[in-house]
Amino acid sequence: MTAWITSLEGTELGHQLALILAVTAAILHAFFGALQKGRHDPWLSRGAMDFFYGIIAAPFALFIVPWPEPHMWLIFAGMFVIHTAYKIAQAYTYTKGAYTVVYPVVRGTGPLFTVIGAGIVFGEHFLPMQWFGVFVLVSGIFGLAIYNLRTITIGRETMVPALLLAVLTGGFVALYTTYDAYGIRATADPFTFLAWFFFLDGFVMPVVAAVRYRRMDIKPSLMPLMKRGFLGGMIAYFSFGFIMLATRLDNVGEAAVLRETSTVFAALIGWLVLKEKVGPRRLMLMALIALGAVIVEMGG
Repeated sequence: MTAWITSLEGTELGHQLALILAVTAAILHAFFGALQKGRHDPWLSRGAMDFFYGIIAAPFALFIVPWPEPHMWLIFAGMFVIHTAYKIAQAYTYTKGAYTVVYPVVRGTGPLFTVIGAGIVFGEHFLPMQWFGVFVLVSGIFGLAIYNLRTITIGRETMVPALLLAVLTGGFVALYTTYDAYGIRATADPFTFLAWFFFLDGFVMPVVAAVRYRRMDIKPSLMPLMKRGFLGGMIAYFSFGFIMLATRLDNVGEAAVLRETSTVFAALIGWLVLKEKVGPRRLMLMALIALGAVIVEMGG
């Protein structure tokens, strides 16, 4: 599998596979975000998810994939810090704001910063038509957030700090996307990076969640939380793994933009699963997001 993946880097087939992986990652990421924001406290949900994907990754990291090269340990240390900060910001964001408002802001801020970061770090440059596609996609995402903000009636008193936290979280999304793309390209075996990422990344949030759980006056039942955590952990493997492989196979900026079509799927999940209202204006804005992603892809 490793040899096949590396043989596709920079090829047309690799580009097509990266496209499929990025869009699939978008769908899965929308489900992952909904699981964290849904029934349980976001801190507990994230802790349960991280616990399961860390446990599952342990045997792969320790016994199956090749051992990381010496230079990778410093990269893993940076990754650990960045992702921990991102998850803390994300949990605060989901605690303060409605999912259909804050999620689009997080995902809309992320690709814009990632495209800029990919240009600085990897020397990638978008063509004018692709920049227009980014503008269309980001306009649709922020338009969706603004519309949701105007129509929502629950939790409005915390919406301003929630939106500021969403922008901060979007900045971390761009940072970890660019940094992790650098990390997965720095090792000979991409599956070594993925296995060790999930293993190391699973340490912090379970501890935070356990402390928060102990301090709760009314503690939720653990079994439903564990089921949600296991499901979210499995989704995370494919969501994050697919987007990281896409950034190794093809341009980081394009993969990041395509992943943000997750906003469309998140809105549908918010409507169908979380019972949040979706009207014709939201549908038009979601179509604008999808159109922007198509323009970015075709414009290249």
